[in-house]
Amino acid sequence: MSGLESMVQGALPQGPAIWICGDCHVGNLGPVASSEGKVEVEIRDLDQTVIGNPAHDLIRLALSLATAARGSDLPGVSTALMMEEMIVGYEEALLDPSSRDKPSGQATEPIRFVLRQALKRIWRHLAEERIRDVEPSIPLGKRFWILSRGEKRDISRLFNSEEVRELITSLRHRDAKSSVNVVDAAYWMKGCSSLGRLRFAVLVGIGNQKNNDLCLIDIKEAIRAAAACALGAAMPRDNADRVVEGARHLSPHLGERMLAAELLGKSVVLRELLPQDLKSEMDRLTRKQIVASARFLANVVGKAHARQMDSNGRKSWLSDLKRNRSKSLHAPSWLWISVVDLLASHEKAYLEHCRQYALESTK
Repeated sequence: MSGLESMVQGALPQGPAIWICGDCHVGNLGPVASSEGKVEVEIRDLDQTVIGNPAHDLIRLALSLATAARGSDLPGVSTALMMEEMIVGYEEALLDPSSRDKPSGQATEPIRFVLRQALKRIWRHLAEERIRDVEPSIPLGKRFWILSRGEKRDISRLFNSEEVRELITSLRHRDAKSSVNVVDAAYWMKGCSSLGRLRFAVLVGIGNQKNNDLCLIDIKEAIRAAAACALGAAMPRDNADRVVEGARHLSPHLGERMLAAELLGKSVVLRELLPQDLKSEMDRLTRKQIVASARFLANVVGKAHARQMDSNGRKSWLSDLKRNRSKSLHAPSWLWISVVDLLASHEKAYLEHCRQYALESTK
C-alpha cells in the first residue's frame, strides 16, 4: 500500500472511513464457508484490514486484475474495459441494498469452476492438500517443522481454553459440548511471509475416540498492518483483535470462524481451515472472462463495504464515485491513473532489480 500512501493528497476520493481489506487482490477473494455450511465468495485474507478509504480496495483489486490481464497477454484495451465493469459491479452493490446478498449477474467460468470445486470438497481433500495425508498426523518435512517443548506446551495450554473449544465446536454438525484435544502440531513454513513469525498447523480431534472428528487449525501471528488507515480511526490496538474485527465486518462467514488469542507472548489469530475455502485463480483468461470477473469481484467487495454504511452513506459515496468521469467512460480518472502509475512503478522496480542482479553476476 506504500504506493497509495505516496499519491498526492486529494488525488483520490475520500470515501467513508470503514473497514477495508487493505490488500484486496484477486487471490484474496474466493469461496468461503460459514459455520452453517453456506458457501459464498468473500474476502479470504484480512491480515491488512484497517478502517480506511474504500477507494484503496478498488485500486488494489484493479491493479491485480490489470496484472492478470497482462499475464494473459491481453491488449491494454482489456484493462480499460475491465475497470469500467469493476465500477459497474461495485456501484450495483451500493445502489441497491436488497442485492447485497446476491451476486452481480452470473459468476464467470473461472469463478463458477472454483465454486463447483469448493462445494464438492470434503475433509479428505483438505487433508491431502494441506498435510499430504489423511492419517491423524502432520508429516514433517519442507513445509512442516518440528516444535520445541515450549511451543508444544503453549499450544496445548491454548487448546485447553474454553474459547478455543467453543470456536472448534461451533460448526453446525458438531456437538457444542464436545471435548477437543491436540492430535499433532507443527510449525508451518508457508512461504517467505512465515519466516520470523509464528505460524502453526494444529490437527485437532473432536469428541471421544469412538466418534472422533478431525479438523485443521491455522495459527498465524498478527502483525502491524502496512495498509493506510483513516486518521483517528478507532481500531483495536491488538493486531489479532483488529484482524478478527475487520473480518467480522467484511467477511461474516470467515469472521465467525476466527479467534484472537495470545501464544508465546505474541498476538495470533486462530482459524479452522475448511475444505470449501479456496482462492480464485485468474490465469490465462480471455478478454470476456476478465471483464466479467472484474464486475463480479468488485461487486463482492462492494457488498463488503456497503453492509457497513447506512443509506445516506451509500448515496454520498456513490456521488463521490461518479465525479470526474468523462462522458464516454464509466471508470473514474483517479482509478485509471492510480493503476497505470502503480504498474509503471512496479515495472521500474522490477527492471532495476534485474539490472542489479546482472551487475552482481558479472563480478
